[in-house]
Amino acid sequence: MIIKNVSLETVCGITSEIPDNQLDEIAFAGKSNVGKSSLINVLMNRKGFAHISAQPGKTQTINFYNINDAMYLVDLPGYGYTRANVEIKAQWGKMIERYLHASKRLRAVFLLVDIRHEPSENDRIMYSWMLDQGYAPIIIATKQDKIRKSQINKQKKMISDTLGAKPGTVIIPFSALTKEGCDEIWETVGSLIDLPEWMRPKKEEIDAASGQKNPGRERKPRWKDEGRPAAKKTVRRQKKAAEKNARINEQKSRKQRKQGKN
Repeated sequence: MIIKNVSLETVCGITSEIPDNQLDEIAFAGKSNVGKSSLINVLMNRKGFAHISAQPGKTQTINFYNINDAMYLVDLPGYGYTRANVEIKAQWGKMIERYLHASKRLRAVFLLVDIRHEPSENDRIMYSWMLDQGYAPIIIATKQDKIRKSQINKQKKMISDTLGAKPGTVIIPFSALTKEGCDEIWETVGSLIDLPEWMRPKKEEIDAASGQKNPGRERKPRWKDEGRPAAKKTVRRQKKAAEKNARINEQKSRKQRKQGKN
């Protein structure tokens, strides 16, 4: 995804009015330590733009990030922080509910859970509550780099079963460290929002994401392709290897002939 400019355009507190934005919005919800700010920083291709607090539960606002003047990424307050008192938790819940009902341009909600563990009771409550609000949350399983790749499908199934996810619910493994899952998240966003063509990845970026070297360039021919003579060291090495193979084959032949006489 091509990101030219981002800005924290609006910050809504408990008593703030929800902005009447004219661009589509994608919201992100999750418990306080699930890595929501890290995810948003990766999606925006910015380091430290969305504040990552050392103290869980610090974010108590709804933050609207303008992306390329084409859409908004919306960071909802983290839930489930055990040290927050009952009154504050209730206020956060009301703020999120007010946003879900008031926003006219909200197109989807992504729910973040930790891929290493079973979704918590708060995760299950949030998922069910969003379904009741008329949204079908897309699940992002964060901290993928903390588990082996062979465990991913097993953990995805565990998350789906624990949440009681509806059939067809999308679960995207994600790592803020390796950025795995970032392209898939943006592809999902692009399927929900009519983004400008210039924002979509070019072929060179797709090649780079797939791990190919020199994306968009022709492969430089090696000496073998150009018919150049091999280096002397290479010739000697090849000659020794051929002689070794010849000796091995001769020993095998002698052994077979001996066994045949017996």
